[in-house]
Amino acid sequence: MPGTTLPPFPDDVRIHPLLIIDYDLIKVGDREEIERLWEAATTLGFWYLKNHGADQEVDDMFDVGAETLALPLEERMKFEQGDNGQSFGYKKAGAQAIDGTGKFVDNIEFMNVSKDDALAYPQVVHLTYPSTINARMENTIAPFVRKSLEVTYVVLNIFNDKLGLPEGTLEGLHAMDEHSACEVRCTRSPPLQDKAAVERAMLAAHTDFGSLTILHNRLGGLQVMPPGHDEWSYLRPIPGHAICNIADALSIFSGGILQSNIHRVVPPPGAQAEYERWSLVFFTRPTSSRVLRALVESSPIIADAVKKQPDRNFESGATAAEWLARRVRNQRINNRRGPDTWAASRGTEHTPTAA
Repeated sequence: MPGTTLPPFPDDVRIHPLLIIDYDLIKVGDREEIERLWEAATTLGFWYLKNHGADQEVDDMFDVGAETLALPLEERMKFEQGDNGQSFGYKKAGAQAIDGTGKFVDNIEFMNVSKDDALAYPQVVHLTYPSTINARMENTIAPFVRKSLEVTYVVLNIFNDKLGLPEGTLEGLHAMDEHSACEVRCTRSPPLQDKAAVERAMLAAHTDFGSLTILHNRLGGLQVMPPGHDEWSYLRPIPGHAICNIADALSIFSGGILQSNIHRVVPPPGAQAEYERWSLVFFTRPTSSRVLRALVESSPIIADAVKKQPDRNFESGATAAEWLARRVRNQRINNRRGPDTWAASRGTEHTPTAA
């Protein structure tokens, strides 16, 4: 449960180090810190973010997640995502495949709340939510959404400048007042029951579907496989630090300059495996009608990057909404028709078959 005293992250597992970026510094335009952010975003695509100023909002959101996932399963299932590719709502444990074989399914449950619904409440934009969500929509969820978007826009505007795009381009592709699949996710996974499953993914290897992900977690379990590596490495959670990563859309918009890296979730290592793992995520995604393609007409830097990668396709032919729905729909175990279904759920993964 959120608030429980948890054992420390162990020192005897493989860890991949990340740069720690100070939000207070990038917010005021500190050139050295901006260069460090750019280094992180264009190499691994992951970094820690400190001084984000959202600690209270994060604590409150963990409380909302605990309240919601404590509801009877019958009540939660009234808001289940279903198999049509919708991301908003409740996802029960066991609903998704975790690799191309279809032999195993995930054991994570979560509730996704739409940015649009949170900011428009009590108006319903996409769907309705459990009573525990509605009761906290205006005083907890909406403030967390706004704070997450504030951080996101600072980062996007830095990338916008480094990519040589006209001012406001990236922020405009993620306008707060336009409909998108931006969402808050509260996740719970159970303690490890079977020691033989310690290396089995609880959430499949993937790249994220949108533009930027901001993760707040208190236990380990998140792993990355950097390009050129063939083994998974943990990312150590640091109290008060978010873990941020680039997702598919920003990688495509930038012609591959920004790196969307493959990652997965496994049981927490060491003594942490005996505890429930909770996490809180904000996913920033482009306006739903935006076609995902490299912004070559707007930036000579991006155009040059695309020319240097003739083997990569930066013309997805899909809108942001279509890209998301395809990936979500084809991960659902009920939609599985064979290995091709798993292949159809892939994004920009450099290791598409990784489990």
